[in-house]
Amino acid sequence: MSELSQNLRWHPCPDQGALQEAARDFILAAAGSAIAGRDEFHLVLAGGNTPRAIYASLCSAPTDWSKWHVYFGDERCLPADDAGRNSRMAGAAWLDRVPIPAAQVHAIPGELGAAAAAEACARALAAVGDFDLVLLGLGEDGHTASLFPGKAWGEREGSPDALAIHDAPKPPPERVSLSAARLSRTRAMLFIVSGEEKRAAVDAWRAGARLPVSVLRGATPIEVLVEARLLPQGAG
Repeated sequence: MSELSQNLRWHPCPDQGALQEAARDFILAAAGSAIAGRDEFHLVLAGGNTPRAIYASLCSAPTDWSKWHVYFGDERCLPADDAGRNSRMAGAAWLDRVPIPAAQVHAIPGELGAAAAAEACARALAAVGDFDLVLLGLGEDGHTASLFPGKAWGEREGSPDALAIHDAPKPPPERVSLSAARLSRTRAMLFIVSGEEKRAAVDAWRAGARLPVSVLRGATPIEVLVEARLLPQGAG
């Protein structure tokens, strides 16, 4: 599967600060467009450490929070209040500090265990149409959300919306991830990639390697905000 067939647009950023600012601007532009056009904004959040500062920067954003509906691309099967949960990271950095209605923040109930949490997540998503924006990161092994190389990614039509992960190569082994097919049902997709440890994964992705990130699609070109040092000189 080639980079061309996936329709990627690479946006080199000079440093992490510029990348975070560009990501914030992209999220708010997508929110403004969705709210103006459909009176609601459906956003899927990335986990991990990379987006934390971006989320914190959104606290002061001039937007109508009552129109935001927030979902998570994946979750770790830990207690609901565990600091290792993606929902707790996003809550502490941002969501607990803005007036998004609680019923519109759709945490994955990872505390139930992978199988039960994946079933509950799939049921909740059954009534949800296409997302407006999906945020994703890139792992050093080419994984995204909790879709790891060598595992099931759920990229085929008819795949379940949520996958139970029992043997993730990173702790904790039990997780829930939206499938590649469900992540791809979005009007826009934005990757946020930073850190020297991601260089090999970026190179492999650009070379067309079959990775979890390479099977994703969107209604528009996939936008990749990346630190410029991770790209060949002059690439973009």
